[in-house]
Amino acid sequence: MRRMFRLALVVPVWFIVGCGGLDQPANEIVDGGEVVVDLSGDVIKGSLIAAGTPGVDETTTVYGYKAYKIPYTTTDEEGNSVEVSGLMVVPTGLPEELVAGLGLSMVSDSHETIFANADAPTQIAGATSSADGSPIILTSLGGFVTLQADYIGFGDSADHYHPFILKKSLANATVDFINAAKVFATNNDINLNGQLFLTGYSEGGYAAMATLQKIETETELQVTLSAPMAGPYAVEALARGVLSAPVMPIPSFMTNVGYAYSFAYDIDIASIVNEPYASSLDDLFDGSKARPEIDAALTTQTTGVDGLFNPDFVADFLAPEDNWFNLAARENDVHTWVPQSSVRLLHCLGDDVIPYALSELTEGTMLAMSGGAADVSIVPIEVAVTQDPTTALRYGHVECGPVAYSVATQIFAQTRAATIGY
Repeated sequence: MRRMFRLALVVPVWFIVGCGGLDQPANEIVDGGEVVVDLSGDVIKGSLIAAGTPGVDETTTVYGYKAYKIPYTTTDEEGNSVEVSGLMVVPTGLPEELVAGLGLSMVSDSHETIFANADAPTQIAGATSSADGSPIILTSLGGFVTLQADYIGFGDSADHYHPFILKKSLANATVDFINAAKVFATNNDINLNGQLFLTGYSEGGYAAMATLQKIETETELQVTLSAPMAGPYAVEALARGVLSAPVMPIPSFMTNVGYAYSFAYDIDIASIVNEPYASSLDDLFDGSKARPEIDAALTTQTTGVDGLFNPDFVADFLAPEDNWFNLAARENDVHTWVPQSSVRLLHCLGDDVIPYALSELTEGTMLAMSGGAADVSIVPIEVAVTQDPTTALRYGHVECGPVAYSVATQIFAQTRAATIGY
């Protein structure tokens, strides 16, 4: 296991490396879901080696996995019940006596920002016969059960708007999936040991923090350790930075915030986004388009007559007195509370989309609040990789993701070894 996690730490690429396109057996009947992937460790290892994945060779421990699509019910921002879906990825090939005696630990992994329904975890698994990205690190290399909720707006709920950076429904979808997965495991003889880790990248980092807050304040679930990664935890602060800048390199992100908040707070989208863009958003965010196509249809100019955002909306938001969006953004901040469990804020120093300073703000706020968080700290990814606090290495937001997952997996594995014993 020690060699496995040393190798996992240096893997620098997303793992969409050719495991897909395989014919999977469809004859296994399960209670409460369906098998969408069944791959052996040898097949996954061969695919990783063939792709030239650094740090993976014939001596590397690589587990197989089965991935199950599980339908369940959650609650949206408006309080309505929504039929949704999630992917549960279970490692195979571990020693039977270990699984039977010590059980499997779960990681709830909230996925990153997506726009196309085809990029949702259950959709990718069903279309390619492989689980996308992080389950290779968390499950095949780490030996963890990985849970990935599609979120409202994707998978089985693709006809619903996606509540982008809205903490209530993101947390609902994740917590309800954790509970559904536990029931599924019991009904299908999957031996869990009770350990629950939380992680996620970008929007997923935000969702993981929102999930932790909901768990600690509203449920009886116990979280072993959380490692949210590069999340926009301070929504108002991030929005202020974006809307104060003259241009937005990636206009789809902030536009998606405005679009989702217009639904959640019953605000006319034309008062947030200028024409001709406002009337095009239903089509752009209908789940059929990926980010590059959406960005190409928008302007990068932030505001003004020819800009993306209505100048009155921007001026009101940036004014000394609060407007509806200030209040809404503050309501959805997830950094102004005091976690009781351990939190590691993983973030790349070179992040060019979600500034590292947001994790610094989150850590500082949680430690400074009344009562003070007992165990919240930042883990700079580049320092974790190099073990050099003065390192000049810098990863941008996209490059950081897979490396951050490797660091999170190592942190979780160390905790599991210290508490469960493997």
